[in-house]
Amino acid sequence: MNASVPVARRRNTLSSSLGLGDKLFSSGDERRFVKEIEDGLDVVEEGLLVEMSFADDMADVTSRYLLEAGGKRVRPLLTLLSAQLGDGNHEQVFAAAKAIEITHLASLYHDDVMDESTMRRGVPTAQAVWGNSVAILTGDLLFARASKLVAGLGERVIRLQADTFERLCLGQLHETIGPRDGEDEIAHYIQVLADKTGSLIAAAAEVGVVTSNAPEQYRVPVVTFGEKIGVAFQLIDDIIDLAGDSSETGKVPGTDLRAGVSTLPLLYLRQLALTEPGAAELLGRIERDVSDIAEGRASADADADLDAAIAELREHEVTARTLAEARRWAREAVAALEPLPDGPVKKSLTRFADTVVERSN
Repeated sequence: MNASVPVARRRNTLSSSLGLGDKLFSSGDERRFVKEIEDGLDVVEEGLLVEMSFADDMADVTSRYLLEAGGKRVRPLLTLLSAQLGDGNHEQVFAAAKAIEITHLASLYHDDVMDESTMRRGVPTAQAVWGNSVAILTGDLLFARASKLVAGLGERVIRLQADTFERLCLGQLHETIGPRDGEDEIAHYIQVLADKTGSLIAAAAEVGVVTSNAPEQYRVPVVTFGEKIGVAFQLIDDIIDLAGDSSETGKVPGTDLRAGVSTLPLLYLRQLALTEPGAAELLGRIERDVSDIAEGRASADADADLDAAIAELREHEVTARTLAEARRWAREAVAALEPLPDGPVKKSLTRFADTVVERSN
């Protein structure tokens, strides 16, 4: 495989979508900082192609399937950014960044099986192509490969990966079984987001501090930032899920809702339906159509009816509330960075928080 193609694509994507090449970074030192990050991302991207190659032909194809489908490499980016608080780019930082991204990719294979998703990054999901067993085993292979990388980084990083993997599993478990009797379903949902997404983004930032020998006082701020921006990221995903342009998202509008996932706009709608008849009527239509489609009882017009209900939900006040909540988490993430020294790292992380809540896909 020619690694130069994905590397070129990654650099263009990161410079434009995450703002690392914009006018915010105009001084000579800041331009050198940006080059250091982007050169590091090139190294990581090339390394991912190597680390995710297997001698077994089938494993080689399935393991690189989602890697080659794209992705913004947000987690390795955060590792490289936080490493600039210490010694900067070196082999241990690159190994950590690769391990974090491989862990993320492994979790996507499993998530898509659990959620019965049919599309990911604009292509059919692995289980849609090869079936659930192959998708699950591919995810397991990638978790193993990430563990091999981490094994050379010392006990502290090994424990960090293990703790993060535990939270990923608990988040998926709690999402699957739902809130307990009497548990607030919105608080439960936010905790699931923190475990499934926030934990790995926080680990990406933390491992950059640890492997670069950055001052210990910077660890908690970047971990807090990562966890909170992870929640904000997923709340924006809830809004994107309702988007009408599937060519942008790679998904059918309302993919999560159709799969029975109660995203925050729906949870807010359910809460509002207790007192507002209009909200109750919209909720009833969504739940009826989703249930009919899932049970095979849908009429010929059921998909169109559900499309119309999802469009209404997209324009409803509960979706605006979800955006406001995402922005609140992003603001708290930026506030957590206060102890960091002023400079390009803090500026980059702040800019990253802005792009999370501004993104549309």
